[in-house]
Amino acid sequence: METSARLAVISGGGGGIGRALCRELVQRGYEVVALGRSPRRLRELEAMTVRAADAGASDHPPVRGVVCDVTDETETDRVLSALGPVSVLVNNAGTAESAPLHDTTLRSWHDHLAANATSAFLLTRQVIPGMRERDRGRVVFIASTAARAGTPYTAAYTASKHAMLGLARVVAAEVAGTGVTSNAVCPSFVRTPMTERSVQRIAERTGRTPEAAQQALTDSGPLGRLVEPEEVAAAVGYFVSDAAACVNGQSLVLDGGGIQS
Repeated sequence: METSARLAVISGGGGGIGRALCRELVQRGYEVVALGRSPRRLRELEAMTVRAADAGASDHPPVRGVVCDVTDETETDRVLSALGPVSVLVNNAGTAESAPLHDTTLRSWHDHLAANATSAFLLTRQVIPGMRERDRGRVVFIASTAARAGTPYTAAYTASKHAMLGLARVVAAEVAGTGVTSNAVCPSFVRTPMTERSVQRIAERTGRTPEAAQQALTDSGPLGRLVEPEEVAAAVGYFVSDAAACVNGQSLVLDGGGIQS
């Protein structure tokens, strides 16, 4: 599985944001490996990029999907060791559920920490030594506005995203002064299947229509709409670019102005 030096690895590559990230980094000339647990979604992602290449939308190699449970230490170490040098790592894998604190189960708490924080820790820990040795690399964390503020009914999710943002800042402090950077993107609600599931849960619990439930989400911030996956990908594109070589330890908030950096 040896690859070129311009290799980008994206966790959660088969999801809504993940697909946009794959497109962005392919267009920037990276060979992209998408990690995920669903073989079906990864096959769909591969087929989508093959069709785009056949249609002349890209002259770069299609995205390659690799099945990997990024919360498992042995599996992440095995997969990343086989890939070779990683130039860009985007920690995008995650999960989100909502419940009042008193109804949040320990299982849900552990699941959120594993998917949103431990996965990023395992992947980043594996690639950082090589990046430092080559004195070049980019690590980007897809966090959330929930990493910077607390909102009701999101104890497990918010805590795990705070942990992810804290990890991004620690990595930035450790690589400061090198050619490696660590930054985070913190969007509000993004138009993805995960958000659609959240809307459905809100509708079921409150008796609202799905349209009213989604409106409640968009009304919670100044943007007045959902963030598009491509907007998240564009922010990542900036962080991995040469133009951002001096940007390290920053969190870029995508919410229309509700949370100040």
